[in-house]
Amino acid sequence: MPPDHLTITFAALADPTRRAILARLASGETSVTELAAPFEMTAPAITKHLKVLERAGLITRSRQAQWRPCQLNAAPLHQAADFIEQYRQFWEQSFDRLDAYLKTMQTPPQKPEIAMKISPKQKEKKNGRKKS
Repeated sequence: MPPDHLTITFAALADPTRRAILARLASGETSVTELAAPFEMTAPAITKHLKVLERAGLITRSRQAQWRPCQLNAAPLHQAADFIEQYRQFWEQSFDRLDAYLKTMQTPPQKPEIAMKISPKQKEKKNGRKKS
């Protein structure tokens, strides 16, 4: 079974170099040379990263004479964010339930007030002396 788009997107996002490339492209179209500049790796290594991002649909590459600009395509990121949002809601609800439970644990139980009649003998024991 071939991997789905979400799996390909997350696989592309798994590498910090590719995430840095996407962050750079978020500010606008950039050439491959400019994208490669901050990284200490060979041009073929950068090209491999760009191919992974392109297969995932996260970037588009074109050719304008000698210039090879890359652009960010945010649609797959939106799909990944929607997927993650489901789990964020789940965890928030879980934490809200935990918070409510912990608040019940912090509130001391209230003792019922019972009016008791204390006999004179019990009063003497309580006060520690006997009446003569």
